[in-house]
Order: sequence, then structure tokens, then C-alpha cells
Amino acid sequence: MNTLQYIEENKDRFLSELMDLLRIPSVSADSKYSADVFRTAEFVKDSLVAAGADNAELCETAGYPIVYADKIIDPSLPTVLVYGHYDVQPPDPLDLWHSPPFEPVIKDGKIYARGACDDKGQMYMHVKAFEIMMKQGTLPCNVKFMIEGEEEVGSNNLGIFVAANKAKLKSDVILISDTSILSNDNPSLTVGLRGLAYLEVEVTGPNRDLHSGTFGGVVRNPINTLCQMIASMHDENGKVSIPGFYDNVEILSTEERTEMGRAPYSEAEVMEDLHVAALHGEKGYSALERKSIRPTLDVNGMWGGYIGEGAKTVLPSKAFAKISMRLVPNQTSEEITAKFKAHFEAIAPAGVTVEVRPHHGGEPAVTPTDSIAYQAAVNAFEEAWGKKPIPMREGGSIPIVALFEKELGLKSVLMGFGLDTDAIHSPNEHYGIFNYLKGIETIPLFYKHYAVLSK
Repeated sequence: MNTLQYIEENKDRFLSELMDLLRIPSVSADSKYSADVFRTAEFVKDSLVAAGADNAELCETAGYPIVYADKIIDPSLPTVLVYGHYDVQPPDPLDLWHSPPFEPVIKDGKIYARGACDDKGQMYMHVKAFEIMMKQGTLPCNVKFMIEGEEEVGSNNLGIFVAANKAKLKSDVILISDTSILSNDNPSLTVGLRGLAYLEVEVTGPNRDLHSGTFGGVVRNPINTLCQMIASMHDENGKVSIPGFYDNVEILSTEERTEMGRAPYSEAEVMEDLHVAALHGEKGYSALERKSIRPTLDVNGMWGGYIGEGAKTVLPSKAFAKISMRLVPNQTSEEITAKFKAHFEAIAPAGVTVEVRPHHGGEPAVTPTDSIAYQAAVNAFEEAWGKKPIPMREGGSIPIVALFEKELGLKSVLMGFGLDTDAIHSPNEHYGIFNYLKGIETIPLFYKHYAVLSK
């Protein structure tokens, strides 16, 4: 029985198992889900054991455990280290979901649930691909699995684990599926990721909430002030106005930008999908460039004062915002966080005080396209999809890619199968059944080609 036959005969089970995994609300950012996060780790470990892995264990950290397992068939063969994560984003706002986020449903060929694409569906493809290779006796390389439960909150404990377990994790390449393809008709391989600097700001005015009639127009309103400060973070051309923000930004050549522009990307289709009348961003760059090779600053959440039902005429004491900045090569999260903090404090007007609290960050990463592992991924896609994948830089961040290179000296192959339209981090996240099964088909081909090219 070949891989396609095995997938066809077992696809209902593959889907059922993923649905069971998606039912567990493994939200790492919210402590009320703590028991569920641990339960998800157990699920992943048990699934790896059932698929044929050895030495499966839950490695304790100061936070949530890291699932480790391996299958060493011959120490002289190359070793692939598979990374993924089992934690998910919070499901809020719940009222915008068409179906409950942790009660997965299949509609129009897609699985709707929090974590369907990011990253449970993509991570679980590797478990099922491994099962196929074990059942068929076709595993051509050694494989190690490292699946963490804190990716959505910064992977702080993963770095500690990696630094302390270099011998355990010794491998030749890292394989990650936590990225996307251009479309189901145009497969692509991610060759670059942006970094991230994430922080929270607090603006404080009076020492208590005040009556807006008695004190409005007399005392500076922290929410109004925060809005003004945030609005000043971009100039009229969409550039971030923090001094020195672009000092170290990598500038791509005209040739590189021209080549990037050959990728099939329809701004009209994006607008239609998002129901917006226009796209927005830094002047002088295409939408595709703005979402991948240029740095950004965005407010991710903002609150203060009274937000309950009905009216309360209050002039608030405090206002808060969560802000993320996506970074490109040569920028660092430490540098940009420091520049943001200095600027934000400098523009605070009299009558308020500000505090900037760094949350987490990660560094940009560019993966080589001239490596054996990358060529193996290209060959795998070409065999499974019938066409070569397009190399693309992606706008998202996977901070551990740079960490793996620093600590383990290993480059990563970013072989994702999601789509930009999968609504990750948003209500109604989904993952195509086609993509899930196509990933399971393609991953064993990577192992096959990697083993051949490594000889």
C-alpha cells in the first residue's frame, strides 16, 4: 500500500483524531486553561507513541511541558528534528465565532476550530506522516520531535530547554510546519520570517477615576492622550515615526523586489476576502512587500475607563494598550523595544505618566535556499503538487527559528500548508481538509528526498 492509498483508507481517522485534539482548549495565555494545556501535551505524547515513536516524554519546564519523542533507526543516517506547538491563541471575541471555538465542525471542506491551522492541524500532520512511514517501513532518516506549549506566549522556556539539551536535540536540520502557502494552486516555501517586539503601555493621569462633567476639560484624559500618542506613531506616508526605527532595516535590491513581484498575489482578492475598500500601509511598497520585508507597528488591544453595559460618565485614571512591532533582518527586538520605550516616554505630555512593559520578542530569520534540506523540500512539493514551490518571505514570526540557529547551529526548513485566509488568531479559524491531507502526503516525500540528497 502506498502513501496515497494509506491516507485514503485512514483519512476519516486522521480527521477524527485532529478533531479530538482541537476540542482541548490549550490556551497558554490564560491560566484558567492550564489543566487543558497539560492535557493536550499528554494527547500529543500518546499520539507519537501510537505512531511508533520511542523515548516519548513530557519534559518539565517552568511553564508548560515540552513533548519530546524520537525514532533512531540508524545513528549514521541524517536526523530531522520536527518542531511544532500544541498551545493556541485565546478564542476571544467569542460572539464573532460561527460555531464554538473548541467544538470543531467541518464546513465547505474546512475544519473550523481554534488551533485548526495554528498549529495543531499543521503539527499533527507530522505525527500522521510519521505513522505512515513507520507502518510502511519507509522511514529513511532518524527523527526527533520537540512540540512545545508556549509558542503563543513567547516560548520563554523553550530557549532554556534547548540550551540545556543540545546533545538530546542533536540533529541535521529542523522541519517546521507553522507557515502558509500562497494558494492551493500555487504552493510556496517560506524562506524568511519577521521578528517581533511585543509590549504593553500604561498611561496614568489622575490618581482615581473622575466625574467627566466635573473634571472634563480640566484634567488630561489618559485615553484621549494614549490615542493621540499612538496616532503619532506613523507619519502621513505610513512610516513608523520612532527615531532610528529604520536604521538597520535590510533593504532588498531592485532585482530581489522584482523577483518577489512575480508571485501571484491579488490585492483585489485580499480586499474582497476582508471586505475592505482599500489596503493600507507604507508608501512606496506593494502590499506583498509591506507584509513581508518591511517592519510594522500595530496596536493589538486598547482599553481603559468604563466598558460595561450602559453609560458611566467617567474620566479614567488609566489607559492601556498592547502593541506589537514586526521586525525585518538586521533589526533586533532588544534594539526596537528600547527605541520604542525612549520615544513613548519622550512624547508623553504634561499631566500624565507612562510606563512601558516589554512582554516578549523574537528575531527575524532568513533560511538558505541553497541547502540540501531546502532542495529536498522543493523536490517533495514538486512531486506531490506537480509544480515547484515559490520561495516567499512571510510576515509572521516564529522566534525560535533564530533561537535554533543560535543554540543548535541548525537552519530550519519552513514547510507550511496553511493559507492566509485561514483566520489564524481570529474568530472562525479554519484549516482546509485538502491542506491537512496534502501535508501528510508531502512530508514523507521530504524525508525521502532528504535522505537521497544527504548521501
